[in-house]
Amino acid sequence: MRFIIRVVVNAFAIWVVTLITALQVTIIPFPPGETLQLVLTLLLVAAIFAIVNTIIGTVIKVLAFPLYILTLGLIGLVINAFLLWLTAWITSFWNWGLRVEDFWLGLVAAIIISLINWVFGIILRPQTKD
Repeated sequence: MRFIIRVVVNAFAIWVVTLITALQVTIIPFPPGETLQLVLTLLLVAAIFAIVNTIIGTVIKVLAFPLYILTLGLIGLVINAFLLWLTAWITSFWNWGLRVEDFWLGLVAAIIISLINWVFGIILRPQTKD
């Protein structure tokens, strides 16, 4: 259940980023490109992003631990941008998916995605009862 919520929140965050045209991040939906295909494409891209972030992101974050200390965590922004770019690269093999035109604009997009995920994480966090 937690993975499904994470995918839906990621899909929403990616959709918000694609609305900001200056970032040059786009979603190419499944043919014929109607609303349903756009939603399904967003969900699939978000699932791929969640899997990439879970598997490859964890390995990179463990290996880059000294850089986290040296940069006071700012390397995490670059790593998140790399993971977003990697997701776009994975989906570029098909005629649908995520497209990130510039790595540095992808960095800004990754920051926005992280902020949206953070806000929804606070809202959707299970409340403990004392």
